[in-house]
Amino acid sequence: VCDSNASLYLDHLRNCINFKYPVAKKLETVKNPKNMIRLLLDYSNFTANRVAKKRPLVKDPLAIFSAEWLARTFEMDVIVLIRHPAAFAGSLKHANWPFPFDHFLNQPFLMRDYLSDYAAVVEAFSTDKKDIVDQAILLWNIIHSTIIKYMNAHTEWHFVRHEDLSVDPLNEFRRIFRVLDLEYTQSIQSDILKSTQANSSTNLNDPLSIERDSKANIWGWKDRLTPQEIERVRTGTRLIGSHFYDDEDW
Repeated sequence: VCDSNASLYLDHLRNCINFKYPVAKKLETVKNPKNMIRLLLDYSNFTANRVAKKRPLVKDPLAIFSAEWLARTFEMDVIVLIRHPAAFAGSLKHANWPFPFDHFLNQPFLMRDYLSDYAAVVEAFSTDKKDIVDQAILLWNIIHSTIIKYMNAHTEWHFVRHEDLSVDPLNEFRRIFRVLDLEYTQSIQSDILKSTQANSSTNLNDPLSIERDSKANIWGWKDRLTPQEIERVRTGTRLIGSHFYDDEDW
């Protein structure tokens, strides 16, 4: 999203961020009692948050290329999360999530503003089916080359590596809360520890669980990728990856 196509999204995003629920529009989608119950719950939550003057949090990895427009339009405070390329590739492989690169080509403003350097290779990947690791390498490079541009242009934004959060969650989140001017209460710290220091009673295989052994999870990609795939990722992301990771991170 940018100034060139903002009219398509602005009102919807503004209503969401201001906790204004589009009741009339949603009523058109109600097909059964279950839909109506969901509508009422969503409306109640939106209204309660608005009345309480809650501060909205927009968490969306797909919004990375809209970050500048979002920050400028809604005066957002931006936190950018950086992920190790092998961890990224391992996650895509584990979930078997291929990426449709033609989606990039169908967004001319995105190609114009952020991906012009990758136009030829994106076009090639959109027509020639590559394996999931090669797709992950290209996608990681595209995303993190954009992050480098953001780091140079927006010193007011906060950039943090996922691995640093995993190793030292209390101190790293303390920095984030300071940047966002939020109170870092003891209750919040307890919640952070609970979600990052899983114990023997935690079901780590539950996909809906938010509890993890964060330190152990850092190197999970070594089990998901073969040595050959790890070397392929390392070689394929070296130019961009060297801005964020050293040899010891491999």
